[in-house]
Amino acid sequence: MKRAGVVFCLVFSAILTQAQTADTKQAASAKSVAASSTKPTDTEELKERRARARSLLVALASDARTFHDQTLRARSLARIADALWKVDPEQGRLMFRKAWEAAEVADQESDQKLQEEINQQKARSGGGFAVNTPPNVRREVLRLAAPHDRALGEEFLEKLKQQKLEAANSATAKPNPNPNRIGDALNQRLEVARELMQVGELERALQFADPALTQVTMEGLNFLCFVREKNPAAADARYSALLASSANNPQSDANTVSILSSYIFTPHLFMTFANNSTSSSQSAQKIVPADVTPELRNAFFQSAAAILLRPLPVPGQPDTSSAGLDGKYLVIKRLLPFFEQSAPPAMVESLRGHLNALQTMVSDNTRRYDEDQLNRGIRPERPSEDHDQSLLDRIERAKTSAERDSLYLQLAFTASGRGDMRARDFVSKVEDSEVRKQAQVYIDQSLAIYFVGKKQTDPALELVHKGELTQLIKAWVLTECAKILFKTDRDTALELVDEANTEARRIDVSDPSLPRALVAVAYALNEIDRDRVWDAAFDAVKAANSAEGFTGEDGEVVAKFQTKGHSSVHTSDVPQFDLDGLFRDLATQDYDRAVELARGFQAEGPRAVATIAIARAILEPKKPATK
Repeated sequence: MKRAGVVFCLVFSAILTQAQTADTKQAASAKSVAASSTKPTDTEELKERRARARSLLVALASDARTFHDQTLRARSLARIADALWKVDPEQGRLMFRKAWEAAEVADQESDQKLQEEINQQKARSGGGFAVNTPPNVRREVLRLAAPHDRALGEEFLEKLKQQKLEAANSATAKPNPNPNRIGDALNQRLEVARELMQVGELERALQFADPALTQVTMEGLNFLCFVREKNPAAADARYSALLASSANNPQSDANTVSILSSYIFTPHLFMTFANNSTSSSQSAQKIVPADVTPELRNAFFQSAAAILLRPLPVPGQPDTSSAGLDGKYLVIKRLLPFFEQSAPPAMVESLRGHLNALQTMVSDNTRRYDEDQLNRGIRPERPSEDHDQSLLDRIERAKTSAERDSLYLQLAFTASGRGDMRARDFVSKVEDSEVRKQAQVYIDQSLAIYFVGKKQTDPALELVHKGELTQLIKAWVLTECAKILFKTDRDTALELVDEANTEARRIDVSDPSLPRALVAVAYALNEIDRDRVWDAAFDAVKAANSAEGFTGEDGEVVAKFQTKGHSSVHTSDVPQFDLDGLFRDLATQDYDRAVELARGFQAEGPRAVATIAIARAILEPKKPATK
């Protein structure tokens, strides 16, 4: 009986347990069903967030139409139109036109201010000037509009062309002194075509660019070099047409040949020469000759020889070409090795004879032209030690302090370009105290930019502590070094961010550099310590409200140097000073909190930039990175 009682109890207990379990499961299931009926699915939530983001942009567009700053009005309307185009193209088209109207006024005001600054600098320096070119707002609008609507892009380009013609015909306008550079309207056409090509729209890019590819210019040939990397046949066909038209064009000269040669022998590196033995150039860092067919190379030789072997002017009659006799001599001397390798022997002999005739007619400076400069991209550069030693030898022979100062500056500039800290020593030897002080700031900033770009933290931090850097640049260098060191030394990275914050706080509260520096601190914390990023972003908003002139964009580091004999401006974009990337990341972390933070900006500019960034983070989410 006892055993039976125990068995009965165990069975009863098991039945009771099963019943309780079933009841629990049913209750949980009912609760789950109730929850699923009230909680939105991922798709519904995404739709809701996108609707809120669109509403945010529409409200901002209404405000943007009344912005007093024409640059801000143009940029805001164009960016909103770009973001909303898929939803409402008609409204987007209207916004783009309103943006263009504002951009026209903004560019006109910027050009006027730029010319005033140039005139002031010329008056102070006796002729030299170094300016930081303002943004071309019409180009920004065009680059956003054209990929959406080709007809609208063509409409804007035609307006730009007419405006440039009117400016050229005005009494105060000056003609373009360099026929080898493209006009602004055609250059903007190529800029849009480049963007189309970068997103894979090569055919549309070529259609857009073709009107700008009927004349030989640096910009046009540079575009064709990019096209050739993706479609050699399409690029070669257009290049071949340029060769044929140039040979028959009486306006073609030695600089035409020099630009055409770059397509084959030095892609992306272009050199032109003037009659006073000076030259100008633009280039990429890596030069790789194009692998063209023998037929195309021979076509170049034929066209080039037809232009270069044109009769020399009668003695006493000036050469009115863009290159002049001096430039023609230098172009033949530069390109002759290519002819000697592959051109017909008779053509080579004719060019040698022409070169010998020109040698008796050009200036001594032209005959002594720097061989290293003339052979850029053609022959391997001399080791930097040899170049430095040649300048040091010239310093030993210099007869005046001004000549020595000029040579020491050349040494400093070339050394800083390769990240050599000896550049600071060369500057210290400049005798003119005012020039030395200005050059030291320029060199230290240039070195800081170089070391950050190369991720070399030790010399970058050394400059922070002993170089002539502003608090803004110090804060930027410290935050960039912190992000580099974070993976291997988190404690040091956090110390550097705190040091950057300290440097930022030394900036005057009314200086727009203060919010820029604090934005850079927030960027760093977003990668290193996300628990602190919201407080850092709030500090940046608070600082922005006390600093008139902070726009939330166009962040850059500008190193400027100007004397009577030297002028140089080194500008580097610094997105870590801009609000766009920061608020995109904040929006993905907490949309509502990011919106409230953006509303905290009192000025129209930073509030618009932050708001558009938040909306884009939802409407255009970043694709997950693939391994």
